[in-house]
Amino acid sequence: MRKDRAARTLVVDDRTTYLWSVRHKHRDGDVCRDVLHLVLDGVRTRVVFREGERGGISDGYSYIGCVATGPGKLLNLNEPGVVRHLIDEATDRGLLPGAVELDGWDLFDAVLSRAAAATPAVPPGCPPGP
Repeated sequence: MRKDRAARTLVVDDRTTYLWSVRHKHRDGDVCRDVLHLVLDGVRTRVVFREGERGGISDGYSYIGCVATGPGKLLNLNEPGVVRHLIDEATDRGLLPGAVELDGWDLFDAVLSRAAAATPAVPPGCPPGP
């Protein structure tokens, strides 16, 4: 069984491999936040989702790494595909590699769209889900 705090590997291409992990954090006087830690060639970047008006986070009780802005608008930061979409979106915007901290909410809608586009459609004739 994988330890929740253990770094995982995400291979982007033959020259780019990220280490990544997800944590729930608290700071005195600051709101709770879920943080995706990315490391590329020793350069650390944090994608931070702070709880507040822009969206909700797991709050550390269960499902650490699930961030949402409303019904049906959820990203699970523990899923490699979601992490890949975050990396791709930040890279396309010129934020990676190099940024020390990114506001995850700034990337949220674009990543949600990428994830939806990558999800295969239900084949015709299949019954709807539960």
